[in-house]
Amino acid sequence: MLAFILRRLLTIIPTLFLVATLVFVLVRLAPGGPFDAEREVPAEVKKALDEKFHLNDPITTQYKDWLVQLVTKGSLGPSMKYSNRTVEEIIGITLPVSMELGLWAMLVALAIGVPLGILGAVRQNTWKDSLAMASAMLGISIPRFVLAPLLVLVLSLKLYLLPVARWESWRHMVLPVFCAALPMAAYIARLARAGMLEVIRSDFVRTARAKGLSERVIILRHALKGGMLPVVSFIGPGFAGLLVGSLVVEKIFDIPGMGRYLVESVLNKDYYLTAGIALVYGTLLMVSNTAVDIAYKFLDPRVELDR
Repeated sequence: MLAFILRRLLTIIPTLFLVATLVFVLVRLAPGGPFDAEREVPAEVKKALDEKFHLNDPITTQYKDWLVQLVTKGSLGPSMKYSNRTVEEIIGITLPVSMELGLWAMLVALAIGVPLGILGAVRQNTWKDSLAMASAMLGISIPRFVLAPLLVLVLSLKLYLLPVARWESWRHMVLPVFCAALPMAAYIARLARAGMLEVIRSDFVRTARAKGLSERVIILRHALKGGMLPVVSFIGPGFAGLLVGSLVVEKIFDIPGMGRYLVESVLNKDYYLTAGIALVYGTLLMVSNTAVDIAYKFLDPRVELDR
C-alpha cells in the first residue's frame, strides 16, 4: 500500500509538469493579450505593463522564469488583471469556496443517487425501477445552465423560498448545491443500479438467500459493499468534474469560487492565473483518483495495488 502511494505521488510530479507546460504555451498562443481592451491603452502604458510582466521576453524565457519561481518559491506569479494580488492569494480565497460547494454537492448526489440505484436494482423491471431510471435520465439530460435558471425561477422568483444568489448562509447554498448535485446524482444512480444488479445475481447472494437470510440483510450486509464499487470508482473523477463543472453554477449564482475566476482569467488572458488554477485542478484530480484506488482496495481485497 505504501509503495503504491509513493509511486502515485512520484507520477503526479511529471504529470503536473506536463500540464503546466501545455497550459502555459496554449494560453499564449490564443489571439489577443492581457492588456488588449475595447478602449485602446496608450503605447507608453502598454510598454510599461509588458516590461513589468516580462511579456517582451521570449516565451521560453518566460516559461523558465515562471517554473523556477514556482519550484523555488512556490509562487504562481502575479495576476495581470487583479492589481497587487498574486495567483496563490486568489486561489487561497476561492478554492475553499469551490471545495465546499463540491463536497456538499457530492454528498447530496450520493444521498440521492445511491438509494435510487439500489431501489432500481432490487425492484428491477417494476414501476419503481422505471421511475428511478427515468428520473436519472432526466437528470443527465438537463444541463446545469438550464437547471439553474429553472430552480431560480420557481424557488426564488415565484415561491420566494430561497435567495437568488451569493454564498453567505445555508439558505444561499441550497440552490447552487442542488443544481450541481442533481446531474451527478443521476450518473451515480445508474452506476449503483448496474453494480447492484451484477452483485445480487452472483452465487454468494443466492447462497445467502438459500440460508434464509432476509432480503434487507442480504442487500445491506452482503451485496452493498460489492455493488458500490462502480460508484466508488466514479467518485474521484466525479468530484473533480464537480469542481470544474461548477464554474457554470458559480457564474449563475454569483459564487466567488475558483471556477468563476478560471473563466474570467481565460477571457482576460490572465496567463498566470489560468495556469495556476489549471495546476490546482490537475492536482485535485490526481489526488482524488489515488484516494479512490485506495478505497477500492478496502472494498475489494482482491484488488492488487502494488502491481
